[in-house]
Amino acid sequence: MAKKLYVGNLSYNTTEDSLRNLFSQYGSVTSAKIIFDRESGNSKGFGFIEMGTDEEASAAIAGTNGNDLDGRQLRVNEAMDKPPRRSGSGGGYSGGNNW
Repeated sequence: MAKKLYVGNLSYNTTEDSLRNLFSQYGSVTSAKIIFDRESGNSKGFGFIEMGTDEEASAAIAGTNGNDLDGRQLRVNEAMDKPPRRSGSGGGYSGGNNW
């Protein structure tokens, strides 16, 4: 089963190909994705890697966390599931003065 990893503190010059190449040293990389800002198109400085197995993911964490890539020290750990968004209209005024 594929294991998703969070990769933080990426240089803005890091590419998905360079991430894939780095992590492929530790096993099969199913996907490599850098997250970009919608408005500016610039990298947000983090991304995600999917490794083929739990063992490969553990080896990749051990082998890359704290190591330098493009002049930045990587932070690599197991990705956490994103919490669900709250539904509803959000903020609004629900009180009032009873004069």
